[in-house]
Amino acid sequence: MVFATANRHKLEEVQAMLPDNLQIRSLSDIGFTGEIPETGATLEDNALQKARFIHERYGAPCFADDTGLETEALDGAPGVHSARYAGAEGSQEERDKANMARLLHELAGKSGRNARFRTVIAYIDADNREHLFEGTVNGSIIEDAAGSKGFGYDPVFMPDGYGITYAQMALCEKNLISHRAKAFQKFAEAIREANCLMSRVEL
Repeated sequence: MVFATANRHKLEEVQAMLPDNLQIRSLSDIGFTGEIPETGATLEDNALQKARFIHERYGAPCFADDTGLETEALDGAPGVHSARYAGAEGSQEERDKANMARLLHELAGKSGRNARFRTVIAYIDADNREHLFEGTVNGSIIEDAAGSKGFGYDPVFMPDGYGITYAQMALCEKNLISHRAKAFQKFAEAIREANCLMSRVEL
């Protein structure tokens, strides 16, 4: 199964969440080095667009995800534009820092720093059927980045009920509560059920 991502941090998180017997291939593993279009108006649109793009070219079962950070004070922004919010170039780490800097700048002096992370997974199976899975976590945006783990907006997002940010959590701890973990738990359960049904049919 192909995971339509070139983000090594995502790949590490997802490999830790899915069943051990499920072999995940990244874009680099299958030799894809180009750009995948992400022009959708919603997270669902983008996830489906990425999954379809790779599935049509390689024919293998494929899944893709899109994640957005939605803030109350900014009317849901950055939302679907989270990954490219600052429009910066450079490495993934450089883009992440630029995105966080813009977010904190735009929230400066505003009340209501409530936010939520939302992940949508699009999966296209071996029979060309499309499936969507969603995970959401509520929290708030702190004023100064804290923590060195994780990626993206993790250093400024503090989930409800916790006194630390995503970036201050160990990966195993984050994977118990994160938006991506919730979406992939639903995805993994669907995969397990499908495998169970296939086994019953074969019997």
